[in-house]
Amino acid sequence: MGVVSRHTLFVLTLFQASVASLLLPFSSVPRYFQNNPFTRRQVLISEIARDLGTIVSSNSAIFLPSDPSWSEVTERWNTLAPPDIEIVVQPAEESEISKIVQYCNDNSIQFLAVNRGHGLTTSLGRFRGVQIDMKQLTAITIDPDGKSALFQGGAYVREIMATLWDQGYVAGDDNIIHLNVVLADGSTISVNETSHEDLFWAMKGAGHNFGIVTSLRLKIYPSQTATWHYHNYFWTQDKLETVFEELNKIQHHSNATHLLGENYGRISMNRSLCENEAIIWWTFAYAGPASAAEEVLRPFNAIEAISEEMGDVPYPELVVPQDSASSSITSGSYAISTVSLQTYNITAQRQIYDIFNRKAALYPELGVTARLYHEGYATAGVQAINPASTAYPHRDEHHLAFFLTEIPKGSDLLEPAKTWAKESWDIWNAGQPTRKPATYVNYATGNKYESLESIYGYEPWRLERLRGLKIKYDPHNRFRFYVPIIPY
Repeated sequence: MGVVSRHTLFVLTLFQASVASLLLPFSSVPRYFQNNPFTRRQVLISEIARDLGTIVSSNSAIFLPSDPSWSEVTERWNTLAPPDIEIVVQPAEESEISKIVQYCNDNSIQFLAVNRGHGLTTSLGRFRGVQIDMKQLTAITIDPDGKSALFQGGAYVREIMATLWDQGYVAGDDNIIHLNVVLADGSTISVNETSHEDLFWAMKGAGHNFGIVTSLRLKIYPSQTATWHYHNYFWTQDKLETVFEELNKIQHHSNATHLLGENYGRISMNRSLCENEAIIWWTFAYAGPASAAEEVLRPFNAIEAISEEMGDVPYPELVVPQDSASSSITSGSYAISTVSLQTYNITAQRQIYDIFNRKAALYPELGVTARLYHEGYATAGVQAINPASTAYPHRDEHHLAFFLTEIPKGSDLLEPAKTWAKESWDIWNAGQPTRKPATYVNYATGNKYESLESIYGYEPWRLERLRGLKIKYDPHNRFRFYVPIIPY
C-alpha cells in the first residue's frame, strides 16, 4: 500500500470513527469528543492555576511565570525550539495526572508531560499549554522476591542506578513487564502482555505518542561484579584511523563486548592538549576488575595517547569519569544531527574530522562548543530480541553518533551551525551506502531530513500499525509534540 493510500485510509478511518460517535447517546460519548463550553484562550492563566489547585493534593505544586522558581522548573537542555510553557503543575500523586489531563481536555488546553527536559526534537516548539512535571514522582520499590521493581514516572537514570546498585541489582530498558498509563482522554489503564497488549507493543519504542507512563515495572537482576573498570584516552588526530579500526574489531569480538558494556567517544577542540586541531577522547567501561578489562583493552593501550586515566568504581559512579553526569550537561541552543551506525566507516570518519577542523577555524564561536559524539554498547541482548516484538525498529545497529554545537546568543550563526550538522550527517550516511538512514528515537532532532521511517522503521507494516493504534488510543492526537507519528 502506497503512502498516499495509507494516508487516505487513515483519514477515512478517523472520519468513520467520528461519525460513529455522533450516533451514540451523548452520555456514551467520551469526554474528549464532547463539545467544550469554552476554549483555552478564554481562560486566564491565573484561573487555570486556581482550578488545578482544586483537583490536586496539598503536596502538589503549581508554578506561574511570576514564580521565582519558574526558570528552574521550565529549564530544558536544548533551547533552540523550546515549548511555550504557560503553567507548570507538579503532581504529588500518580492519580492526579489523570485529573489534570481531564481538566485540560475539558478546557481545550494542551498538556505536556516532562521528566528531566532533555528532549532534543524541535517538534516540542509547537507546544503551548500546561506542563505536567513528574519530578515529585520518583519512588522506587524493589519487590520482595528481587525479580522486579516498580519505578514512578519521574524517576531518572542516576536515581535508578544508585538505588538498585545499593541493593545489589541492575536493570535494562528491554525488561519492561508492566506500565501504568494515562491515555489522552484522562483514563487510566494497565498495559502489559495480557492487558492492552497491542499498546504494550507500541509503548516499547513509540510510547510518547500514546500516553503518560505514571509508573512502570521492570525485571531486575543481581549485579555480577562489585566494581566497573573505566579507562579514558586522549589521542591526537593522526591516531584516528587506528582507533576506529580497533573499535570495529572489538565490536565483533563477542568475548570482549559481553562485558565491555559501554564505550563513548568525543572529537572536540581542547586547547590545553592541542592548540589547532581537534583531539579524540574515548572512554571504556568494563563490568569487572582492571586486570580483565586491561587485557581486552590491550589494542588501545598500544596506541600512543597524549593522556590517560583509569580506575575502578561502583557502576553508578561511572557517570563522573565518563563525563555523562547531569552536572556536565548545560542548557543552551544547539544545532544537532544524529545517525545510527552498524560499523564505523574509516574514510567517512576522517572526512568528518577534517570538516570539523575547517569549520572550527572558520567559525571559532561554534568550534569552541562543537562536538562529534560516538556511543557504543554491548548489543547482544538487544539483538537477541525478535525485532517484530516491539515498536523499536533498529535492533541491528551498534553505534549512535551525533554532531552538536551551541549557537551563541545574539549571533547570526544558526544557519552555518545547521549546515555543519547536515554535512556531518550526510557523510556518516554516505559511509554506509547499502543502508538507509536510521535515527534513534530519543535523539531525533526534528530536522527535515529525518523521515518517520528512519525513526520508526522502514517496514511498511510498522508505521501502519502505529497509525492504527494512534486512531484507537489517541484519535485527537493529543500526544503530538515529541517525535510525533502523526505530525501537528
